[in-house]
Amino acid sequence: MTNFISVQLKKASEVDLAKPLCKFIQQSYPGAEAQAEHCRAAEELSRLRKSALGRPLDKHESALETLLRYYDQLCSVEPKFPFSENQVCVTFTWKDAFDKGSLFGGSAKLALASLGYEKTCVLFNCGALASQIAAEQNLDSDEGLKAAAKHYQFASGAFQHIKDTVLSALNREPTVDISPDTVGTLSLIMLAQAQEVFFLKATRDKMKDGIIAKLANQAADYYGDAYKQCQYKDTLPKEVFPVLAAKHCIMQANAEYHQSILAKQQKKFGEEIGRLQHAADLVKTVASRYDEYINVKDLVDKINRALAAAKKDNDFIYHDRVPDLKDLESIGKASLVKSTPVVVPLSQKFTDLFEKMVPLQVQQSVSVYNQRRADLVNRSIAQMREATNLANGVLASLNLPAAIEDVSGDTVPQSILNKSKSVIEQGGIETVDQLIKDLPELLQRNKEILDESLRLLDEEEATDNDLRTKFKERWQRTPSNELYKPLRAEGANYHNILNKAMQADGQVKERYQTHRDTIALLCKPEAELNAAIPSANPAKTLQGNEVVNVLRTLLANLDEVKKEREQLENDLKSVNFDMTSKFLTALAQDGAINEEAISVAELDRIYGSYTQKVQESIEKQEELLKNIQNAHQDFSKMKQSNNESNIREEVLKNLAVANDNFVELVANLKEGTKFYNELTEILLKFQNKCSDIIFARKTERDELLKDLQQSIAREPSAPSIPLPMYQTTPAAGNKPAASPAPTPAPRTMVVNTCCRISGLKILGPYLRENVCGDCTVCLYLLMSCFCKLPSSMFFNSGMLFFLPPHRYCQMPMPMGYNPYMYGQYNLPYAPSPVYQTPGQPPYPPPQQPGYPFPQQPYYHQQ
Repeated sequence: MTNFISVQLKKASEVDLAKPLCKFIQQSYPGAEAQAEHCRAAEELSRLRKSALGRPLDKHESALETLLRYYDQLCSVEPKFPFSENQVCVTFTWKDAFDKGSLFGGSAKLALASLGYEKTCVLFNCGALASQIAAEQNLDSDEGLKAAAKHYQFASGAFQHIKDTVLSALNREPTVDISPDTVGTLSLIMLAQAQEVFFLKATRDKMKDGIIAKLANQAADYYGDAYKQCQYKDTLPKEVFPVLAAKHCIMQANAEYHQSILAKQQKKFGEEIGRLQHAADLVKTVASRYDEYINVKDLVDKINRALAAAKKDNDFIYHDRVPDLKDLESIGKASLVKSTPVVVPLSQKFTDLFEKMVPLQVQQSVSVYNQRRADLVNRSIAQMREATNLANGVLASLNLPAAIEDVSGDTVPQSILNKSKSVIEQGGIETVDQLIKDLPELLQRNKEILDESLRLLDEEEATDNDLRTKFKERWQRTPSNELYKPLRAEGANYHNILNKAMQADGQVKERYQTHRDTIALLCKPEAELNAAIPSANPAKTLQGNEVVNVLRTLLANLDEVKKEREQLENDLKSVNFDMTSKFLTALAQDGAINEEAISVAELDRIYGSYTQKVQESIEKQEELLKNIQNAHQDFSKMKQSNNESNIREEVLKNLAVANDNFVELVANLKEGTKFYNELTEILLKFQNKCSDIIFARKTERDELLKDLQQSIAREPSAPSIPLPMYQTTPAAGNKPAASPAPTPAPRTMVVNTCCRISGLKILGPYLRENVCGDCTVCLYLLMSCFCKLPSSMFFNSGMLFFLPPHRYCQMPMPMGYNPYMYGQYNLPYAPSPVYQTPGQPPYPPPQQPGYPFPQQPYYHQQ
C-alpha cells in the first residue's frame, strides 16, 4: 500500500562555465593575483556542475548534498556576474523531465542564456532527488519515517519556490515540467506524501485513533486536491493519476476505519458500522480500478473483518440503527506538515567559491564612483591648465619677461634662450611631425576594429531575420535587433567619440601649421636665432629701476603660483580611496546602495581641500596679472619707442607664443596618442564581446534548428485520405438496401486506416494507407516500407493483399500475435472462414521454419 510517487530528474547538456567567467574576470578585475584566484574559483564551479549534473546521481544524501552545493554557488555568483545574452552569455540547455520523445525526434528541451533558468532547473532536480530518496526510505523504522517526511517537505518547498519564481526568472514560457501548474501539483503531492508518512508514524506508535483519523483525513484531502489539479491536464506521467485517486480513497478509508474504532469506544455501534461500510466501499473501488498500481489486500481484509465483527455484534446484541453516509459527522483534519521554505544556503557544507569577489551591484557602484572622481579631478586640472595658459598668453602679449631682459637690443634675451633650449630638448619640430604622422594610423586602426565588430552583428542579425521569416512563429528566441540594441548603442557612442577625435586632430594640425615656422626658429642654434631677431637701439638704462624690480617680483610670484599648481595637479592625480568597503557596508546594512549620496559625500571629504586650493590659486593669479599689467604700462612709458624696437618686440613676442604653442601641441598630441591606444583596448574588448555573443547565438541557432528539424519530422506530412467505400461500415439505421446475391471481392483481410490517424502518408508503389506511426501495426507497416518490402503485398481488384513479411524486415513481434489480423479486434465484421477447393494447392505457400508468426488465413481465388 505504501508506494509513493517520486519525480524524475531533468537532464542537462554539458556547459563550460569556466571559459566565459574567466574572460569576464580578466576584463573586469585588475591584478594578476586576483584574476588567478577568481579563475580558479570559476574552474571549480565548472567541475561542481559536472559532478552535480554530468552523471547519474545515486538516491543518497551525498548526491543531494552535491546538488544543493551547486545551487548555493549559483545563488552566490548571480549578483557577481552579469549573466545575460549580451554580457556573460552562457546558454543552458535542459530536457523536459516528463517528455519521453518519439520515434522520429528527441524529447522537448529548452535552451536559454539565463542563470535564473539554470537555478530553476537545478532546484527542480533537488526536489526530484529528495522525492526519490524519501521513497527509498525504510518506513518500518523511526529514522526512515523521519527522513522521508523531511525530504518530502523539502521537495514540496522546492517545487513551490519554482512555482512562485519561474516566470520572473525565465521571462518566457517554460517547459511543461517546470510550469507553475505542474510544479504546483508536484508540491501538493509531496506534501500529501509527507502527511501520509506522519499517518504511518502515528499508526506505528499506536497513537489515539481520533488523532490517526484526522491525520489520514488530512492526507486524503491533500491527495484529492492534487488529483483535481492534474485531472484534466496532460502534464504529469499517466501513472500518477490512478495512484493519486487510489491514495485519496485509501487515506479516506483509513480515516473512516480509525474513526469507527473511536465510535465503538463511544458506544456508537451504528456509526461504527456505517463508517466501516464506507471504508469497505472505498477500498473495494481501489481494488477494482487501481489494483495494478496499489495492492490493498491487507487493508481490505482488515476492514472486512472489522465490519463483519461489528455487524455480528450489532445484530445479536446492540441493535443500533446504522445511519446513512450523509448523516455521519465529518472527520476533523490535522496537518503536521508544511513546505520547507528555500533559504540559501541549503547545503550545510557550503563555502562561497567567490567570497573575495565583490557583488555586481558594488562593482557598478564603484565604477560610477570612479567616473565621478575622474570628472572632478579632470575638471580641477582643466581649470588650472586653463589659468596657466591664460597667464602665459598675457605675458606673451606683454613680451614679458623678455622686455625687461632685452636692454642691449642686439642679443637674445635669456628667457627666449631658455625656451629655445627646452624646445630642442623635447625633440623640436621633428617630435611634433612624428606625432602628427602617427595619429591617422591609430585612428584608422580603431575604425577598422569598430567596423568589423558592427559587421559581425549585422551578419548575424541578417541570418536571424532570414530564419525568422522562414520559420515564422516557430523561431522562438529573442530577435537579434532587440538583443543587440545595447551593443549598437555602445558602437554608436564609439563612432561619435572617433568623430570628435578626428575634429580635434584637425584643430591641432591647423594650429601647428600656423606656428610651425616660429617653432622651427626656436629650434635653431643661438647664433642663428640671434640673427633672425631684428636689432634695435638700446633702450634707456632701466637696470635697478623700481618699475623693473616690481615687474620682476610680480613675475617671480607668478612663476611660484605655476609651480604650486603643478604640484597640486600631481596631488590630485595621486589621491585615491577604495570605495568597495563603503559600498559593501551600505549593502549589508540597507540591502541596497545609494551610490550618489555616498559618492558625493566621500568625494567632498577627500577632494574638498584640493578644490579649495585650486580656486585660491586662480584668484591669486588674477590679482598678480592685474598688477603685472599695471606695472607694464609704467614700464612702457619709460622705454624709448621706435619702429625698429617695435619690430624686435613683436618677434620676441611671437617666439614666446611659439614656445607656449609647442608645449601645448606636444601635450595634446601625446594625449591624443594615449587616447587612441586606450581606445584600441576598449574597442578590442567590445569586439570580443560581440564575438562572444555571436558565437553563443550561433550555438543557440544550431540547437534550435536541430529541434525544429526533429519537430518537423514528427509532424504529419499529408492530410488523411478518405477511406474507400468498402472499408467503411454504414451506421445502424442507415444501411443501404441489400442487393440480390452480392458477390464480395476475394480478399484475405481489409487493411483499414489506423484508429489513431495523424495524417502520416507513406508514398510508394505498394502501401497507400494512412498510418499513425505509433501503434504496433502502423510501425510494422512503416518498417516494411522503409526496408523496401518487394512483394509482401499486392493489389487484386482494388483490394490490398498481405503475405508473410519479407525476410528483410527485422521488426520483432510477440509470439502468437498476427499484426495483420486487424479485424479480429475492431473490424465491424468478422473475416470469412478459410476455405479452399478440393485438390487445389493452398495459397500462400507453407510457412518457413522458424517463422514466429502463425499462418494467416486467406481466401481462395476462383
